[in-house]
Amino acid sequence: MRTGKSDISGWLVRPAGGHLWAVLVTVLAASAAHAARTTSDGGMDNAIVVRAARTWLAGGSPYDDPHFLYLPSAVLAAVPQALLPGAVLRVLVPCAVTVLLALAWACALLLHRVPLGSRLAALGLTGLALGFAPFGHLVRLGNWTVTATVALPLALLLASRGRWTGAGVVIGAAVALKPLLAPVVLLFLFAGRWRALLAAVLVPALASAAAALAMPDPAGFFTRTLPFLLHGDDGFVRLYEASPAAVLPRLGVPAALAQGLAVVAAS
Repeated sequence: MRTGKSDISGWLVRPAGGHLWAVLVTVLAASAAHAARTTSDGGMDNAIVVRAARTWLAGGSPYDDPHFLYLPSAVLAAVPQALLPGAVLRVLVPCAVTVLLALAWACALLLHRVPLGSRLAALGLTGLALGFAPFGHLVRLGNWTVTATVALPLALLLASRGRWTGAGVVIGAAVALKPLLAPVVLLFLFAGRWRALLAAVLVPALASAAAALAMPDPAGFFTRTLPFLLHGDDGFVRLYEASPAAVLPRLGVPAALAQGLAVVAAS
């Protein structure tokens, strides 16, 4: 006798009808259109990296802004967004983010061997677009975090199929744009996949080295950003710092003890 769970699982993996895809396309289009009408400059971190690209195009150093915490490669990647007219970006960016999020969902489905034409594929993405707040936030803000959202399931999919070097390249490219997935290189280390580890390190390193040579302050990431990350304590960063060493002192724990607890937790 079939259980209720198997019944619903079987129903979900069956092919989705045209009406489900029509609903999905309508929801995604409406989400992108709403973002185009109500937003202009993009999210906080997105605005920072675009401003850095504009500074570079004007002949300055992106690292004059202490809150630009990206690798040099991100500056060149942001140049198209810095050059395109605002009216174009308001339409193009939400659409591009929506497409990338759909691609991330597709990679996650393939990772779990769920057919892309299934009801789960259509209903799941519709549900994410309608009820999952981070989905809507990324679309409205045009946030570069979407690159990591795509890269992680894509890299895991490649690794699951034995294409470890390709997975390393994907993670490296994502880190070159935004260092959000840098800890994922530990996956290649623990798995003993040395070529993948090398690719994940070399892609952002080489891209950043090439980009840095085109900047008036080639070593700015090391002379300004890294010291700021290690010792910075301004009001802007404090709002977003969630490490134990930053949070515990706010709760009354002595700073030295908080740093010691952070080291123990990290080890």
